Amino acid sequence: MTLVWHELTPRLLEVRRVRTLTPGMVRVTLGGEQLDGFCHAAPDDHVKVFFPEPGADLPVMPTLGEDGLEPPPPGAPLPIYRDYTVRYLRPERRELDIDFALHGHGPGATWAARATAGQRVGILGPRGSNVVPFTFDWYLLGADETALPALGAWLERLPERARVHAFVEVDGAKEEQPLTTRADAAVRWLHRDRGETLTEAVLAHPIPPGEGYVWIAGEATGLKPIRRHLRGLGLNREWLEIDGYWRRGVVNLDHHEDDDE
Repeated sequence: MTLVWHELTPRLLEVRRVRTLTPGMVRVTLGGEQLDGFCHAAPDDHVKVFFPEPGADLPVMPTLGEDGLEPPPPGAPLPIYRDYTVRYLRPERRELDIDFALHGHGPGATWAARATAGQRVGILGPRGSNVVPFTFDWYLLGADETALPALGAWLERLPERARVHAFVEVDGAKEEQPLTTRADAAVRWLHRDRGETLTEAVLAHPIPPGEGYVWIAGEATGLKPIRRHLRGLGLNREWLEIDGYWRRGVVNLDHHEDDDE
């Protein structure tokens, strides 16, 4: 795995289109000249999206210093932002797609539920890309709705001969969406309204022989038993990417929380 760093550049973009994917997810297409030079190299690349305050037209954009984001001056409004996965980049059209899960009442979900063409948001990142070689014997992928965009990107990027098992936990059948891949992939949808969970599915999944790579992301608490289980099997920790994208009961969680248990 190679970590590729990118230059951080704040960008102010305009909503070009909004498309409903499922009752609980929308795809927002952002565009603008400031996308020139945007870097996107890995399926789980993510950006910070900066939202306007209620009633404002423009977001409060970040100030960058030598060590990254700098706090605003005393009395100045705070930036409102959340982390989101890059779903698609079309540099020739200066367009970027971000899929928003419409759960909860956070600023991202609230904004996305009402987003219309012409509105503006800011983005910052990706800071870096974890580029994983497509030479493993097998891949194990898992996600809930918040990580589904990244899982979809994984499936699209893996080559034809890649052996993949993927698990996706959603509210119910209405939240399933088409996923395309050239890989030799088995994708299983897990429905919470039937009591199915990502945690139970991964713990019951037999690990194939050979060298494999694991990428699983979603609610941080539910990932802890998955992390313990896979580490207990003796899998190479360098090839285990298990990230908490959010935590139940916590308003904001930095993207890619990886508890070291």
